[in-house]
Parts: sequence; C-alpha cells; structure tokens
Amino acid sequence: MTTTISSPATSSTREYRGAVVPSAGVYDLDQAHSSVEFIARHLMISKVRGRFGTFEGAVHVAEVPEESSVEVTIDASSVDTSQDQRDEHLRSADFLDVEHYPTLTFKSTSVALDGDDWKVAGDLTVRGTTRPVVLAVEFDGANTTPWGTQAVAFSASTEIDREEFGLTYNQALETGGVVVGKKVRIELNVEAVLRQEAKDQEQGAA
Repeated sequence: MTTTISSPATSSTREYRGAVVPSAGVYDLDQAHSSVEFIARHLMISKVRGRFGTFEGAVHVAEVPEESSVEVTIDASSVDTSQDQRDEHLRSADFLDVEHYPTLTFKSTSVALDGDDWKVAGDLTVRGTTRPVVLAVEFDGANTTPWGTQAVAFSASTEIDREEFGLTYNQALETGGVVVGKKVRIELNVEAVLRQEAKDQEQGAA
C-alpha cells in the first residue's frame, strides 16, 4: 500500500520525505467510523468475511514518523460473521475461547517508510499467544469534523496463519482439503480523532 495521496498537506498534515503524514499527536480510534475485519477460506473455495464490532486504541504520531506507535485492544466476543451459529462457534474453545481469552491485542514495535509503503511491525496476541506481524499501512488523509476536532484515516492489511495462534480446529473434507483455511487476511479501515489534551498541550507550548 502506498502513502501517496492527491491532496496537499493541510493544517492536520505535513510533508515528510515526499509523503503526506498526519501532524504529531495522539489520535484515539473512532469505533463508529472504523472497521476491523478478517477474511478466511471456507471449503477451500469461498471467502467468508467477518468483523469485530468492539475495540479501542490509539495512534501516537511522533514528530519523526518512524518513532510513532499504535496499540489496539479488541473484544473477542464481538466477533460477527452475520451468522449466529458460526459466531458462537468462533467464540467457543475451538477457536477464540473468549471465556478464557476475552481480548485480542496489537502493539507496534517499529514503524518504517519503505519506498512508498509504511510498514508497521508489532506483536499480535490472539488466544494468549503472541506472534510478530507486519501491517502494510496507507495514510488516507485528514480533515476537520463538524465539531472542530481533527480526524485522520488509515487503512492497513496483513495475513496470518491462524494455527500459529493456537486456532487449530478443522474438519477434513472427503474430497480432500479442510473446511476452514489456515490463512486469514486482516483488513483495517480506521478513523481516529486527535486527543484534545494533546492539542491543548501543543497550543500551550506555542
């Protein structure tokens, strides 16, 4: 994913090494205007899309973008694939085991600009197991909300092997293969709002 956007830098953005990036500050995820989704293969042929409806987190944008960080906590029980029976199975001990592991978390460990791409590496914890992942991230822009707050948007994606996180349940098919694919694609579309206390501190310093 690229970081190039057609609009010029605004009061909420700045130029950095040829890319437009958000102004420094702490941005809290706006759950109402964000999505955390996943895609997995079913019967080796079709793709099933699901999402988590409840999550929180923050993006800490540093003056030097490579020093930025992000942390997200997801309510595992909020999984939703638009099919109640399947969702209950995903919450069970066969998969997420939400009774014992109520949250999924991501905490970044590094941010890097590689050509036109941002790579955000971090630790993803699912079902009590932590593994490193790398998100391909695109900065989608910034704007002022009708209430005068500053909002920014990002999209990101990665792919994981669910079995590496202990989600090993499956059923074999008579024709070969399995019911649920091992690879899971994760797609994030995030809107985040500048934390007011950070904005006040910036204005005070000025």
